[in-house]
Amino acid sequence: MSSAEDKIKGNTNEAVGKIKQGVGEATGNGSMKREGQRQEVKGDAQQLKGDVKDTVKDRVDRA
Repeated sequence: MSSAEDKIKGNTNEAVGKIKQGVGEATGNGSMKREGQRQEVKGDAQQLKGDVKDTVKDRVDRA
């Protein structure tokens, strides 16, 4: 998977996670809120993975 794909998936997971957290908060559904928090963290990790891939590629290209 390319760094761009990782970043897109990360952004998507972050957005969906935030929505789930909001719905969970609004409805008093703690399970959904926690699920949203986990999904948002997953999105953060995916974006970080994409950033690392970009950094590695840049350094390899410069070598």
